[in-house]
Amino acid sequence: MKELNSILGKIMELTNTMETEHPELYQFLDEDPLTLPLSPRPEVNKETLEDYLQSLQQLLEHHLETHINGKGPVQRRHIEP
Repeated sequence: MKELNSILGKIMELTNTMETEHPELYQFLDEDPLTLPLSPRPEVNKETLEDYLQSLQQLLEHHLETHINGKGPVQRRHIEP
């Protein structure tokens, strides 16, 4: 139970960060496929919550990597090794 509370706390903290610091992302939380269960009585367990937390982290990470100060996608240069 402690683990579930810890994961839920991280989800709440991350969604709060998205809402306050990146409101442009907050609108996508309702569209996340992980929040749309396929079965009428979906099971919410540690694995499900960890998957959801990971999807939120990836969404924020992708946003931060591709957008700087609302200026659109970051232009990446290819550097030869």
